[in-house]
Amino acid sequence: MPVMNRAGDVPVTARVVKNGGIRTPRGTGGNRLERVTVNLVTRTSRALQRVSELTGDSRTDCINRAIQIYDYLEEVDSHGGAIYVRESKDSELQRLKMFLRS
Repeated sequence: MPVMNRAGDVPVTARVVKNGGIRTPRGTGGNRLERVTVNLVTRTSRALQRVSELTGDSRTDCINRAIQIYDYLEEVDSHGGAIYVRESKDSELQRLKMFLRS
């Protein structure tokens, strides 16, 4: 578990580790696992913890899913597509701008 720092966006280390031959995490489809160490800023570490608590998924599963979603969104953007979000059922669609390069 990462050490939480209240000072804002101070890097916090989180290690994603799984035993390759013993258990395959949900959603991997039997794919081979790779050990990766990532440095998370405090805000990201807290977001990861919240997502894990909300979904009941492990932090590893949340990280895997987040990277796959990010890959998809980048792919859409790189082909000239646009990503829209609706923050509530009554709100209007808004173009998600965080993925734009210009």
